[in-house]
Amino acid sequence: MKKLSYFSFVVFLLGILFFTACENTFDNGPGLDDNTILPDQLSVDIPTALSQDVSALKSAPVVDTLKGREIYGHLRFFIHTGDHAGHLVKHIIYAIRRYNIDQVKTVTYESEDDGRIKNLVVVEAPEFDGRTWEYGLTITDAESEGEPDGGIGMQIFWNKSPKEGVTLIKPSNLDFTNEREMAQAMFRIDYSGAGELGYDHHMIVSIADLPDIDPLLAPFAMDGMKMFVGQKGDHVDVYGNSSHPNAKFLTEKVGYNWAFVASASREDDVAVVELGLPLSTVDAEGRAVLLEEYSIYNVLYNEVKTVWPNASDEILNAWLTNTEAPGFFNKHGFIKGGEAPGDEFLPLMERILGLAPYNPKAIANLEINFN
Repeated sequence: MKKLSYFSFVVFLLGILFFTACENTFDNGPGLDDNTILPDQLSVDIPTALSQDVSALKSAPVVDTLKGREIYGHLRFFIHTGDHAGHLVKHIIYAIRRYNIDQVKTVTYESEDDGRIKNLVVVEAPEFDGRTWEYGLTITDAESEGEPDGGIGMQIFWNKSPKEGVTLIKPSNLDFTNEREMAQAMFRIDYSGAGELGYDHHMIVSIADLPDIDPLLAPFAMDGMKMFVGQKGDHVDVYGNSSHPNAKFLTEKVGYNWAFVASASREDDVAVVELGLPLSTVDAEGRAVLLEEYSIYNVLYNEVKTVWPNASDEILNAWLTNTEAPGFFNKHGFIKGGEAPGDEFLPLMERILGLAPYNPKAIANLEINFN
């Protein structure tokens, strides 16, 4: 029986839920088997201009409303959650590769994370999502295999060439020390390096059933998201939605999506973002509705005018500063909204015109299930 530690799971309740893992070290160091059948990559990294490190939240104030700069800035925190889902997959695969998964096999081990017995099974030709994959891997918590979810902590389905795969994770079954915080949370990462969709490689991150958080403590907490990330040369395009069931601004309207499209340059570490704030009940697709009708400016303008129909220019300016589209970012964060601060942003402004978020209602009702 082998001991195996997959990841450390840290929850921050500072307005949003985030998770992180150890540093990215995925080189073939001592003990790794180059003959493994496991893939070495099932995710795409996001430039820092679009992904805010969760450690920056440690001193962030808990607020009960947001304005233009904060709305744009918080998007980096939401994207960071999806980015770290991809990092988590890297770390898990890296850990499994240490145990010479070079063929179809079954391994039983004691997890160093929670001290419980886990079963790891690798099979050939599994079926998932209507297709047959070259390999499949399932990890279960042995004592929980009689539960409705089968005690499954993770499943991976993948092909070696072209490199593509689907990873599903239920953290509470991988590490029971997180059971209370993450009891129902599910993560899914779809990855392809086959070059379709016009990208060198891409991933789709889906997160569902994050835990309920007291809206008085975290009014903008996220309960789920779906995000596409595609890399083509130097450029990384990102689009998607995060769902915030308790989010509200000035009126009694509650429950919003952060619906966004973005493009970043890896070399320059700059990014351009267009962001809308549709209610999570909106059942619509396309830029015209999600990014224009529900633009930050329009949503906040309507909120201010509903509460203060005769609002002065001073009040309007206070609420609508930095609500212009698009928003511009560098590695340090949000710069401004409206006009580009430099020529390096111009190609990215062109790229986001071909991108659109998902249907907000579909993201608010997102479900993820094991095979």
